[in-house]
Amino acid sequence: MSAVDTPRRPRIQSVSEEARVTPIELFFDLVLVFAITQVTALMADDLTARGLVRGLLVLSMLWWCWVGYAWLGNVVRADEGVGRIAMFGAMAAMLVLALSVPEAFDDIPGELDGPVTIAVAYLAVRLLHVTILWLAAADDPGLRAQVVRFAPSVIGSTSLLLVASQLDGRAQTFAWAAALVADYVGTIAAGASGWRLNSAGHFAERHGLILIVALGESIVAIGLGVAHLPISAPITTASTLGLALAGCLWWAYFDVVALVAERVLRRAQGEERARLARDSYSYLHLPMIAGIVSVALGLKKVLEWVGDESEHPLSAPLDPLPLATMYAGVALYLLAHVAFRYRNVHSVNVQRVVVAVLVVALIWPASNLPALAALGLVSAVMVGLIAFEAVRFSEIRERVRHEEEVAVSRLRKAPEGASAEG
Repeated sequence: MSAVDTPRRPRIQSVSEEARVTPIELFFDLVLVFAITQVTALMADDLTARGLVRGLLVLSMLWWCWVGYAWLGNVVRADEGVGRIAMFGAMAAMLVLALSVPEAFDDIPGELDGPVTIAVAYLAVRLLHVTILWLAAADDPGLRAQVVRFAPSVIGSTSLLLVASQLDGRAQTFAWAAALVADYVGTIAAGASGWRLNSAGHFAERHGLILIVALGESIVAIGLGVAHLPISAPITTASTLGLALAGCLWWAYFDVVALVAERVLRRAQGEERARLARDSYSYLHLPMIAGIVSVALGLKKVLEWVGDESEHPLSAPLDPLPLATMYAGVALYLLAHVAFRYRNVHSVNVQRVVVAVLVVALIWPASNLPALAALGLVSAVMVGLIAFEAVRFSEIRERVRHEEEVAVSRLRKAPEGASAEG
């Protein structure tokens, strides 16, 4: 066969170790921003235990969609050739998913069935991801074998979502949960020997940026809670306290945690790097995102509560469920950090465990406080935690931030609870 007759492969450009996040990946993340706001609205419209569980199930599904393209963008350049086409195709399917979130469990009469649309769009996102990975692995038998082992989880999860679309009530919720188990457990069962993580910096940066996206959604929730109300002293006070709380969540991750985790990931190689990335980022960032979304939901309800004094006097306590959701979200976020640190440097951040337990213990007394005071209490606890860590571990914190290898070595050798705030 002549060179002219040789079939051309789709143009796929590999990612180098020095790669950084591309603009098209940030563009992709904007769709997830919208999807997260849809999840928050879904939970706010059905503020019951069932509604919260269903909202977290939808969030977990959306997260798994995003995770797939975080890995894909670390193998194939997202802004070149087939990678760019894949990103735009995934964005379209993700947008359909996001638009269908309000009908994820209960169809609104119209032309398309909402639960079925969710399942089909999810399948489109996953199939596109697997197809591009398969093409990228043309000269990599290990990656191709990994894709084959990974494919059953894709088929199983989407099949269960289609089953769920034909059910209702508790059975539908259980079918959704089973679909996610198929995805998350199936991925672990497939192992990590064939996965490729070409750039630790790109992967860590990608997850840091999505955490900022989620934190930004908490700020949006503050605004949405009072968008229809005239500005007032309670609104400005609650907004400031909400921003302080969100700022503490940001500080807890980006001041030290993100730096240490990226450096540890950089030093790992091969299968060890793939496993570390899967556990630390793909899995343990989900409870961080879920914690932030829970806090955002609580902030939205607090702002609505204090902003309309004709409905709720300032002295009235917030309803128990949104209050518990906000406090539990903070605790979940902190405990996810503890697990993240343990997976990376094998030590436990004792003060964050203590504060997480304290925040949960404060739910009952806070439920008897005025809504504004309850928000102030959890914000004060988080400000106290950040201040304690900044002062108590100031020396090693500076070394982590400015002396990479020396600081990480010291962090690994430090006694539990007596090292940097990460």
